[in-house]
Amino acid sequence: MKLRTLTKIAVFTIVIAAVFAFGKKNKGTSAVTGWKYNDPASTDFIVKQGLKTQIPLGMVAIEGGSFVLGEKAEFVTQPRDNRQRRITVSSFYMDQYEIRNVDWREYSNWMKVVFGKAAPELVKRSIPNVNTWREQLAYNEPYLQNYFSHPSFNQYPIVGVTWEQAVDYCAWRTDRVNELALVKAGIIKAPNFATLENMPYDSIRSSFIFNTQKYLLQESYTPEAGPKARKKANQASPKVDMADGIMYSDYRLPTEAEWEYAAYAIYSDKNDIVPEGKVYPWSGQQTRLTDRRNMGRIQANYVRGRGDMGTSGIANDRATITAPVDSYFPNDFGLYNMAGNVNEWVLDVYRPSSFDDVAEYNSFRGNMYVKNKVAGKDAFGRDIFEIDSLGRIATEITEDLRSFKDPDPQSKIPNDTLDISDVLRPEIDERSRIYKGGSWKDRVYWLNPSTRRYLDQRKSANDIGFRCAMSMIGDIPQAKRKK
Repeated sequence: MKLRTLTKIAVFTIVIAAVFAFGKKNKGTSAVTGWKYNDPASTDFIVKQGLKTQIPLGMVAIEGGSFVLGEKAEFVTQPRDNRQRRITVSSFYMDQYEIRNVDWREYSNWMKVVFGKAAPELVKRSIPNVNTWREQLAYNEPYLQNYFSHPSFNQYPIVGVTWEQAVDYCAWRTDRVNELALVKAGIIKAPNFATLENMPYDSIRSSFIFNTQKYLLQESYTPEAGPKARKKANQASPKVDMADGIMYSDYRLPTEAEWEYAAYAIYSDKNDIVPEGKVYPWSGQQTRLTDRRNMGRIQANYVRGRGDMGTSGIANDRATITAPVDSYFPNDFGLYNMAGNVNEWVLDVYRPSSFDDVAEYNSFRGNMYVKNKVAGKDAFGRDIFEIDSLGRIATEITEDLRSFKDPDPQSKIPNDTLDISDVLRPEIDERSRIYKGGSWKDRVYWLNPSTRRYLDQRKSANDIGFRCAMSMIGDIPQAKRKK
């Protein structure tokens, strides 16, 4: 018996030693061929290790999982367009707060500085529609004049932006964050905005503006150079790619599935049980807190009843329109205002039957596959990509799946006609984008994260804002959970 035990221990020790040796060897040498990694004298096959995932500034890491997507409450006069279905979403990042006025002004100011003289028409694309505050039988001129521009509203959520403007903001944020990351790492120099004074538009567009994809496609050496020449070139002008962990993935709008999952803050408890069936982003079925310390405090900014847009004190939401983005209590993921305050754009195209059709993993309707536009070839035969008006690599659509498996004939109605299936709802087409969450001017029904509405992606409203998301690559870094 003792001999068998000693034999088992010896075998176990050998296995552990082999695994350790394999892992140690694999750090610098191929475990299947024996050739060295990162060797300029060989094929110079690059293997980067030791990457530590960073949580993007202002975001929360959300560990993915499965959950029941769709209706958690029934309201007989509302359409049945969110039937329940169990799906799974992968891990991702989500902004802790809605994008604020001050955030958007930073964006529009950058656009004005860069394009103000060379292409002022591009600056207009970054300006929110303040006229959304106007109503025929209401006096809202002070909001029209001050909501976006006055510092008193810095911390309030941006409204009056279209889905298309929100997508543009996400692309701009991607480039500015990655540009700063490379500047801090000493890879590139910070842009000198003083040089824009007399620079022509084409030069600004092609050379001054940093674009993440454009940077990643640049070559730091000539194709005929050998490993030693490549190494020398890289030392003189270091080349960084996504594998270095310096730059971030693209900022984007969250998918509907991600947004709903994040709103409900779904995770397993200490007994590995996943509680589901929430009506709101917080626990319980009430819109007020019930614990002794915060008894009666309201948990979201919404309309309690006809004409009741908020009053002072804990008896109401203390906001007559929107409220600062850090108001009220966060959900269990640490996200604020996932119900109320402003509705939020998501990435998906609206279809009543989406939940019946979408995939079980990373559900989404709205894919438009694209490829980079090639303007020509350089002296070495490499592609020269076309640059769009904003200094990014131009793309063209290769496949449009926004109406894939769409059984609703009404979605094909031309833009200048009404959807005869429901005269009270907007027309449904390929530009119908979903918004969720309820707002300061909505009744409590819309605070349920499973409810869904839509609007043409070119339109805006004074109760629709957004927050950004980002796909997670690699290990999950310290996802926040309620303890």
